[in-house]
Amino acid sequence: MAKKTTSPPPPAERPGVTPDRFERLVRLLHLVSEKPLTRDALTRRLKIDVRGFYRDLGLVRAAGVRVELVDGSYTLEGSLEIAVGLLPFPDPHLTLAEMRTLSKGRTPAHRKLRGLLEQAES
Repeated sequence: MAKKTTSPPPPAERPGVTPDRFERLVRLLHLVSEKPLTRDALTRRLKIDVRGFYRDLGLVRAAGVRVELVDGSYTLEGSLEIAVGLLPFPDPHLTLAEMRTLSKGRTPAHRKLRGLLEQAES
């Protein structure tokens, strides 16, 4: 009997994050926007291990936020408001009816929601 092959699902546009992780990412950005901090200081303040720090840093950078390492300390390049706005947001657990309501409009965000709805309903 031939084995059925399935293609892997397409990669998500942005990774999903939990509410706790989103809060930690925002705290990370606030900390590095205030003053340059070392990895040890950041892991201590965020109460995470080194592996968790690098995972969060990688996610933040993948979102397009510039966090630079200069002389052993991390600092945010650019506006904190813009950086936070680039972070992936946790799933709001909306109903289909709520998504339909929110997708009505002309902005890129509305079009994105409409596209998600079309995928879900096809």
